[in-house]
Amino acid sequence: MSHSYSLDLRRRIISLIEEGYSRRAAARHFMVSAKFVVNLKRRWDERGTLEPDKQGKPGGTGKLDRHRTYLIGRLEEQPDISMPQLAAALEADHGVKAAPAELSRFLCRAGYSYKKRR
Repeated sequence: MSHSYSLDLRRRIISLIEEGYSRRAAARHFMVSAKFVVNLKRRWDERGTLEPDKQGKPGGTGKLDRHRTYLIGRLEEQPDISMPQLAAALEADHGVKAAPAELSRFLCRAGYSYKKRR
């Protein structure tokens, strides 16, 4: 996953532009992309902030969140269901394709995990 540039670097870039350098010259000077500098200057002019936006999906909602009740209901109804079986059921009932690993991560985030018992 990518990371955001530091706030210090962002300030130095804006400072250089305000001294009279072009955006492209500032990008070359700090060895970042011209697009980043153009977008940074636009952000500074429009919002007055240099803080990076949060990364990831807004609100953290994915395609499986709207099927949360169905997935958890199926899991509680049949606790030993495998992830490939759950993926097939989700596709058959709702037409949503999901990889078994994706379902496993979703259920782990929801607080469900499967522990093998003898």
